[in-house]
Amino acid sequence: MEQEQLFPLLCATADGEKEAFAELYEITSPQLYAVVLKMLKRRELAEEATQDAFIKIWHNAGSYQRGKGTVLTWMVSIARYRALDLMRYHSIRNEVVLDAEDGPPDDIGPSTMATREQKKLNKCMDELDQQQRQAIHLAYFNGLSHHEVVKHLASPLGTIKSWIRRGLQSLQRCLSL
Repeated sequence: MEQEQLFPLLCATADGEKEAFAELYEITSPQLYAVVLKMLKRRELAEEATQDAFIKIWHNAGSYQRGKGTVLTWMVSIARYRALDLMRYHSIRNEVVLDAEDGPPDDIGPSTMATREQKKLNKCMDELDQQQRQAIHLAYFNGLSHHEVVKHLASPLGTIKSWIRRGLQSLQRCLSL
């Protein structure tokens, strides 16, 4: 259902339709913000990363390739890469300490992800196999690349990609219930 709803909006965004982009933003911004907030641990940095991601989405909507994944996956990857850029930038400048071992921030407000949606996501994550859960957590919540996850879990790249893919499929099924 998500793809059927988001794909036409992304296509209209590629054609420069601001209303479609506004709707795309309204539907997806809570998920993108939650992903980057989990990675960056600071609201102001997460807001910056989310804003930058949507600017990039606006400018690159026409470059989305349907065969390479869903619209939301494409958008989340843009947001993740922007968050990683911010993490690198701030850690190089020693302006902000971003420790991946810290827990989530205490000040997650209703503007991010509704409490019940967060609870549902946590429940669905708990239902995953341990390897899938760990690989997804490292890749999407801690912002590690697949190669970094390989080193962290000491498993082959193909295995890591399979765990992530199957885990995301299971999450999608669980969240759609």
